[in-house]
Amino acid sequence: MNAIPPLLDHLVLATPDLGATVADFARRTGVTPAPGGVHLGLGTRNHLVGLGGRSYLEIVGPDPEQPEPDGPRPFGVDRLAGPSVLTWAISPPDLDAAVAEARARGHDPGPVRPMSRRTPDGTVLRWRLTDGGPGEASGLVPFLIDWGDSRHPAASGLPVTPLLAVSASAPDPEEVRGRLAVLGTSLMLGAGPAALSFTVDSPNGPVVFG
Repeated sequence: MNAIPPLLDHLVLATPDLGATVADFARRTGVTPAPGGVHLGLGTRNHLVGLGGRSYLEIVGPDPEQPEPDGPRPFGVDRLAGPSVLTWAISPPDLDAAVAEARARGHDPGPVRPMSRRTPDGTVLRWRLTDGGPGEASGLVPFLIDWGDSRHPAASGLPVTPLLAVSASAPDPEEVRGRLAVLGTSLMLGAGPAALSFTVDSPNGPVVFG
């Protein structure tokens, strides 16, 4: 079993207090996450850290400079009691083909929808993603993402804490493994409450989140 999931695009560390979580990550690892950008109209913004190769960590939370959004903020950040490794994303070579293949094999990754954010230098990045599929609330089954013609975040000179491992627990590990296999990826899984964690290397040594 791979310690790092195949096709990994990024991990999502969601938080109700972005500033505090970014400061905590910097304190624990010795690496300060870079401002990523603003999700206009959604009420969130993010900071990013490279994980090595074409993978990165997204730390996402409420953006106090935006007005209250019309609906709930992404990843339920308003309802979180503290930072949480909520979910992860994979980037298949062909998103539409991967969605069609998964549906043909009994797993619906959900509808594909466009999204965007504005980077600190004013560049607008656009991508497409799925929402994880109906009934997928645990975050253990990844959503799918396609960056199209936009520059991939991991290719934008981010500070890096190399990813050492991603692991998880699930009430029914075999059921989750089956859905991961349909998507062409895998995850180190044990039995237990649904939870995700990851370990990065850093100037302070290995650090576990989650």
